[in-house]
Amino acid sequence: MLICKFILLNFIYIGKAKTYTLLFVSNKYDKMAYLKFDSAQLVNLEYSLNREILRTNRGGSYACTTIVGCNTRKYHGLLICPVAKYDGERFVFLSSLDETVIQQNNEFNLSIHKYHGDSYFPKGHKYLREFEIETVPSATYRIGGVILKKELLLVENEEQILIKYTLEDSNSPTKLRFRPFLAFRNIHELTHANMVANTKILKIPNGIKTKLYSDLPSLHIQLSKDAEFVQVPDWYYNIEYAKELERGYDFKEDLFVPGYFEVDIKKGESIIVSASLNESDASTFKKKFTSELKKRTPRDSYKNCLINAAHQFIVRKDNKTEVIAGYPWFGTWGRDTFIALPGLTLAIDEPDTFLEVFDTMIGKMNGGLFPNMGNDNSPAFNSVDAPLWFFWALQQYAEYANNYAELWEKYSKPMKAILNGFRDGLPFNIKMQDNGLIYAGAPGKALTWMDAVVGGVPITPRVGCPVEINALWYNALKFTLLLAEKANDQKFIKAWKNVPEKVASSFINEFWDNDKGYLADYVNGDFKDWAVRPNMVIATSLTYSPLTDEMKKSIIDLVTNKLLTPRGLRTLSPKHPNYIGVYEGDQATRDAIYHQGTVWPWLLEHYCNGYLKLHKKSGVSHVQKILESFEEEMTLNGIGTISEIYNGAPPHQGKGTISQAWSVSALLQIWKMIEQFKAIKL
Repeated sequence: MLICKFILLNFIYIGKAKTYTLLFVSNKYDKMAYLKFDSAQLVNLEYSLNREILRTNRGGSYACTTIVGCNTRKYHGLLICPVAKYDGERFVFLSSLDETVIQQNNEFNLSIHKYHGDSYFPKGHKYLREFEIETVPSATYRIGGVILKKELLLVENEEQILIKYTLEDSNSPTKLRFRPFLAFRNIHELTHANMVANTKILKIPNGIKTKLYSDLPSLHIQLSKDAEFVQVPDWYYNIEYAKELERGYDFKEDLFVPGYFEVDIKKGESIIVSASLNESDASTFKKKFTSELKKRTPRDSYKNCLINAAHQFIVRKDNKTEVIAGYPWFGTWGRDTFIALPGLTLAIDEPDTFLEVFDTMIGKMNGGLFPNMGNDNSPAFNSVDAPLWFFWALQQYAEYANNYAELWEKYSKPMKAILNGFRDGLPFNIKMQDNGLIYAGAPGKALTWMDAVVGGVPITPRVGCPVEINALWYNALKFTLLLAEKANDQKFIKAWKNVPEKVASSFINEFWDNDKGYLADYVNGDFKDWAVRPNMVIATSLTYSPLTDEMKKSIIDLVTNKLLTPRGLRTLSPKHPNYIGVYEGDQATRDAIYHQGTVWPWLLEHYCNGYLKLHKKSGVSHVQKILESFEEEMTLNGIGTISEIYNGAPPHQGKGTISQAWSVSALLQIWKMIEQFKAIKL
C-alpha cells in the first residue's frame, strides 16, 4: 500500500505543450514520496517479493528485480542486454551484486537469495529501512550507526548500469565489499556450473573484465574509486526463482562469482559501481550519474508513472524504433505495436515517436501482412488483425494531426497493398468472401489476438469470420476511402466505394441477433458462436461502425453486466461452462486459461470509448472510476506500471508480465478521453 494515500481530483491536459497538472489531496504526510515502502513492508517477504521494479535503457536493455533485490524470476537481473549475434535475443549478464558493510571486523551482508524450501540467505533485507522510486530506485539500509543509501540507474541508450552507494552516516571506519553474480545466458534459459565457462578475469582501470563464454560480449565491472579486487572464483549452487516454480518451469540456477571488490568509504562519500558491456572512464561515473538523473521524469504521480511506463516500451536501435510488447519476456509483436502505439505516443503528445514506430513497422510488411512475433531473421506472419490495427492506428494519428491529405501521399501504397491482399487472398486462408466479410483460419493456427495454442491445438481457433476482424475491416475501408477522397484518388474510390455498404449489411445479417441483443463472436457458414466474449465491444468503439446506437447500447450493457471488472474485461462470461477465473498452473494449463475468463486491461480502451460515445459527458463519472481504480496498481506487481492480465475472479490479482504496453496505453487513452469529454460544453 502507499505510504501516502492520494485521491485524484483532476487532470488538466494543456494543448501540445506536454504540461500535465495533477491535483491530489493527501490525508497525511503531504511531502512523502509517491512510491515509497517502509521497513515493515520490506521485511515481509510475502509482501516485498511480489513487488518488482523495471528500468529500461530505451535501446533494448533492462534491469528488473524485486524491491528487496531478491531475484524471483529467470528474467531478473541488473544488466540484461540484447546480443546482435543472436538476432537481438536478450541475455542476463549481471544477475545481482551482493553488498557487504564491514565495520570493526564485523560483516553485514545486505543481499538476499532464495535457496531450497523457504531458505533465504543472506537475509540482508532485514537492514532495509525504506525503498522509494520517485526518480530512480533507491534503498536505504541501516546497520547500527551506519546508514547506507543505494541508487540504481540504467544509462539511456547504453548497455550500462550505474549503482551509487552513499554513506550517509557512520560512527567508525567503514568498508564496502561487492561480490558480482554472473549468469551470461539467454533470459529464457538457466545456467549451471560447467567446465566450459571461462572463469578468468582481466584487470582494467578500477575494475575487471570478464567473459564467461566466447560467443558473448565481455562484462566490465568498474568502480568510481580505486578498489582492491580479490579473485576468489566460485559457483553458487541452486539459487531458486520462486515465480518460475509457480509457472511450472525449471527454477534452479548456478551463478558464477569471480571474486569481490573491497573499498573504504567515508561518511558523506559516494562510490559508484558500473557494470557495462564496454569499458568506461571511471572518473566520469559521478558526472554521468548526475546528468542521467536530470533526464528522468519523476514518478511522483499516477499520471507520471504511466508516462514513464509508456517510455520504457519504446526502443530505438539500429535506425529503427520499435515497441516492446511487455516486460520482462516479450519482444516486438506487430499486433501489440499497433494497438498500443496511439496511447504510448499520441496520448502523451509525442507524435514524432508514433511516426518513427509506424515507419519501422511498414518496413517489415510482407505481402499485406505484418510480423506478429519473432525477430527480423525469422518473423511469423500469423496475425490476421495486425494489418487492420495498422489502419486503426493511422486513423488515430490522422484525427490527432488533422493532416488526412498528407497521409494518403505517404501511406497509400501500404494501405492499398493490405486491402488488395485481403480482397485477393493471403496465407492462412485470409480472404474477403463474396459478401464482403473477411474469412481467416488454418489448421493448428490461431490468427486473432486470442492466440493460445496447447499441444498444437488452438484453444480459441475462431476459424471463419471473427467479429472484431470484420468490424476493423469495415472501419479500415471507410477510413481509407476518406483519405482517398481528400486526395481525389478517383481510381481507388471507383474500385472500392461500394464495398463498405456490402460489408455493413453482411455484418449485421451474420453477427447480430435481435433476440439476443449482441454479436456472435465468430461465424463460419451456418455456425455462429454466441459465447459472450469482449471482442464485440471493439465494434462499438470504432470511428466507423455498422452498428446502430441501439445495438451499441445493448452490447455495452451486456459487457458491463457480464465481463467488466475493475481491472479490465473478462475474455469469457462467468456463466459459460468453459470459464476459468484463476490464471495459474504450468504453461499448458495457463495457456488454456489465457482467453477463457482471464481479464485484459487493454480492452477497457474500447469499452470506455464505446461507453462515452453513447453517454457523452454523462458517462465520464463511470469511466473515471475505472481509471482511478487502477491507481493502487502503481504499488503492486510491477511498481509504477500495469500488468498484462488479471484473474477473472475477485480480487483480480495481476498475472502475466509485470508491464504490458497495451495495458499502459489503454489507461493513457482513457485519461485522454475523459478530458476531451469533460471539455465538451453542454
